[in-house]
Amino acid sequence: MSSDSPDSTDRPLLSVVIPAYDEAERLPGTLKRVTAYLRAEVRSFEIVVVDDGSGDDTAERARACLADQPSSRVLSLPQNRGKGAACRRGVLAARGERILICDADLSTPIEEERRLRDPLLAGADVVIGSRAHPEARIAVRQPPLREAAGRGLNRIMRWLGLTELRDTQCGFKLFRREAAHALFAQSRIDGFLFDLEVLMLARRQGLRTVEVPVEWRNDPDSRVHVLRGLPGIAWQLLRIRLRQRKDARLQ
Repeated sequence: MSSDSPDSTDRPLLSVVIPAYDEAERLPGTLKRVTAYLRAEVRSFEIVVVDDGSGDDTAERARACLADQPSSRVLSLPQNRGKGAACRRGVLAARGERILICDADLSTPIEEERRLRDPLLAGADVVIGSRAHPEARIAVRQPPLREAAGRGLNRIMRWLGLTELRDTQCGFKLFRREAAHALFAQSRIDGFLFDLEVLMLARRQGLRTVEVPVEWRNDPDSRVHVLRGLPGIAWQLLRIRLRQRKDARLQ
């Protein structure tokens, strides 16, 4: 396995960061599909799996799957901290010119990377996959209650003035390396709403963010439970709002 240093002279074109928590069963299939796509589509790449303190053998199975890819590696957090913490660890270790965050369940297929790539190459700093875009294709919808909770969360974000984007929470985002490293180095949210904080920081810094419709399918085994996590989500929203106000005062 290679060094974590993002300054390597043999920098790949694309890094794919996959946060994983208790994904020992699902991850081998995901890594096989991701690897096949990248070998066909990208001249040089790396896969960075971040084990978020799993209680199963996620890290060991991931290392076995990546054993024939010396540029790819598995990083581990000593305890479960949340998706934001895992993504931060992976992004800051990623060496690629472009950095893609991709969920372990492939709710957005890895093949959708093509849709995000063109806007980035055309000058965008951040390109986010969107399930709420009018041209998005939702192959399998969420249960009605969870879908309603997601819409309610988005309305709260808009009411707080936190985002003008349709969908901040889709787990499929592509960044220029410099933008990704700068944004995640400043991020503080470890949990579910880390995306929102990162996008807020991007807006604050004048980075160009583009929203692109993607294919998406709900995974009934998703590790994100919006309703169960409402108290934590409320706390994260408050932290983001307070930070937004503090940043505004400092300008």
